[in-house]
Amino acid sequence: MHMDQFSTERLTAERLREDHLAGFVDLHLDVEVSRYLGGVRSPEVTKTYLAVNMEHWDRHGFGLWALRTRDGAFAGRAGLRHILVDGTDEIEIAYTFRRGLWGQGLASEIATVLTDIGLSQLELPSLIGLVLVGNGASCRVLEKSNYLLEKSTTHRGEDVVIYRARV
Repeated sequence: MHMDQFSTERLTAERLREDHLAGFVDLHLDVEVSRYLGGVRSPEVTKTYLAVNMEHWDRHGFGLWALRTRDGAFAGRAGLRHILVDGTDEIEIAYTFRRGLWGQGLASEIATVLTDIGLSQLELPSLIGLVLVGNGASCRVLEKSNYLLEKSTTHRGEDVVIYRARV
C-alpha cells in the first residue's frame, strides 16, 4: 500500500499538501469541532499547523492525511504523529471530521485503518489515543478499535485520558 494515499469504504485519504489549507481553515474555525482540539485556530495558526505537519511527513514518512468523502468533498483530517506525553515520545492516532459528518461511524472507519497502518505496516510497537476528558464519542471510537484505557494525565494544561493499542 502506498502511504501517500489510501481509501476506506467511504473515505479517501491524501498526504497533507498546501492545497488542503482552505479545508483545514474551515475545520479549525468551527467552534464545535475545535472544542476538543484546544480551541478555535486562526487561519494563520492553521497555516503554521499545516507546515509543521507536512514537515512531520518529510521527517518520519507518515503523518496526517486530508480526508475526502467519495464525492470529493473535504471531510476532515486523520493520521499518526509523534507526540510527547509525560516525557515519553509516543505515536498518536488522530482524527477530526467536519461537523456535518459526525455520528456516521466515519471516525471508527478511519481509526481501524490507521491502527492497522501503524501496527502492521509501520511496525510500531504501540499507538496511543489521547482524548480530552468529556469527549465520550472519541473514547468509544478507540474502544471499538481495540484500544485499552491506560491512564489519566494532563497534556498542554488539559485533563486527558490515554488509550493504547498494541500488536
